[in-house]
Amino acid sequence: MIPYGTLVLFVTPKGKRTIKRLTEGESWQSHDGVLPYETVVAADFGDTVLTSMGRPVQVLDVTLQDLMKGIKRQTQIIYPKDIAYICMKLGAGPGRTICEAGCGSGGLTLALSWFCGPTGRVVSHEAREEFARLARRNLDWAGVGENVEINVRDVAEGFCVTGADALFLDVRTPWDYLDKAVAAVRPGAMFGFLLPTIVQVSELLKGLERGPFDHIEVQELLLRDWKPLADRLRPNDRMTAHTSFLVFCRHQKRSKEFDDLRPMGTRELKQKKALEERLASAEQL
Repeated sequence: MIPYGTLVLFVTPKGKRTIKRLTEGESWQSHDGVLPYETVVAADFGDTVLTSMGRPVQVLDVTLQDLMKGIKRQTQIIYPKDIAYICMKLGAGPGRTICEAGCGSGGLTLALSWFCGPTGRVVSHEAREEFARLARRNLDWAGVGENVEINVRDVAEGFCVTGADALFLDVRTPWDYLDKAVAAVRPGAMFGFLLPTIVQVSELLKGLERGPFDHIEVQELLLRDWKPLADRLRPNDRMTAHTSFLVFCRHQKRSKEFDDLRPMGTRELKQKKALEERLASAEQL
């Protein structure tokens, strides 16, 4: 039995996937016929039910990935492959406070809410009120978001939180807000950034060099599906390749004594000298 009020994923033989909330007295209407929800609530997840036209429809439980793919979008959302890694790197989980800026349609916000659970907290910021409203509607539709606070605010004015465990910035010029970001987190917190171009990544790295940041990583995630045929196993002809650059680092006060003891070859020494020259030049500006 599937209770009314539950989100359900319907899958047709042609692969069309539709998420609906079961409401008493209502039906799902499609090109394959009408499917009364009273038929669905009498079934179990994993069952196949028939529409009014006798067409079979699979009834599946909704996963987090299904929810993120099913939300209404007015902005470019982050891909699930990137969202999963971001949540892991930020340490999103019970009891944690995660700050984000640029929530857009709320894809990442949804995932952060899911992972942080009732004892965690997500403090989100969005400069445009219409996007903030859309993100809240998407959270309500997905049945999450009670632990999410969405602030209509330009983070140039600062963040609405202090002592956060991690902070994620999905904005065009994150290097402009690094000082504000540091003020919003606890010492040792994780930072994450999403950027579409190499030029932006380079500018961000120049900002991070000035500190207080360390353990800097620049990454991109590539996802390739394989055809699940036991006798002809091979990669799919297409893949989800580059979607964005991910940059991660920690809030970390730099220590000259620590840096001087790091093993360095000729290349590392040249890089260190170039860094010192950049920092000296920046101080003169």
